[in-house]
Amino acid sequence: MWQQIIALVLIIIFISRLTLLRKSGKILKNEYIFWIIFWSLAGLAILFLKQLDTLLIDLGFSGSGINFLLYLAVLFLFYLIFRLRLKILDLDKKITKLLREIALRDENNISNDK
Repeated sequence: MWQQIIALVLIIIFISRLTLLRKSGKILKNEYIFWIIFWSLAGLAILFLKQLDTLLIDLGFSGSGINFLLYLAVLFLFYLIFRLRLKILDLDKKITKLLREIALRDENNISNDK
């Protein structure tokens, strides 16, 4: 019971922090909506943990609801790492292209000055 209360308090803190970040313009509207939905679903899962346990047993899973939520969280984190890796690779390609263009432009300017 105390664990659920602590988790819900932390979720409320995260949501209030998200709201402050949105008001200051540090995160975009779509990102704000995504995280609000994510933390709201996490809060609902914590509130209805016993019902989640029952649902998982009915579906034939042997673990408890909290184990299921932990597995989902790990999968979600791996997905985010994968997406970050793709973003980094894309940024690397863009930086390389930009540097090549700058180097070629500088080379043309140097040869034109002579």
